[in-house]
Amino acid sequence: MFSVNYRDPRPIYEQVKDGLRRAIVTGVLQPNDKIPSVRDAAGELAINPNTIQKAYRELENEGYIYSVVGKGSFVAECGKALESLKRDLFRQLDKTVGELRHLDVSDAEICEHISAGGSEEANND
Repeated sequence: MFSVNYRDPRPIYEQVKDGLRRAIVTGVLQPNDKIPSVRDAAGELAINPNTIQKAYRELENEGYIYSVVGKGSFVAECGKALESLKRDLFRQLDKTVGELRHLDVSDAEICEHISAGGSEEANND
């Protein structure tokens, strides 16, 4: 479902969190789907369970997952979380567009790049 890249400068818990969030946002994981237990995910990725627990706790605080005592963690109906993510991404896009304009990149070039789905590097994330 997700993996850890030890060359990535981000902390491992953020990679786990981003991997699960991406699976939720893209529909790979649907609302009420059970996600791997902390122990199973830690064993599969060969990392400390506390790292997985931190990622899950943050995802729960952000509204992407919920926990049921004795049952595990599940994907939440995360409409509010997705709207918040969308707003954050548009803010990042606005900042990036502003920087591109300062580099004399035309709006047409920016639109063409977006319409093409971004760069090949960006699509390989």
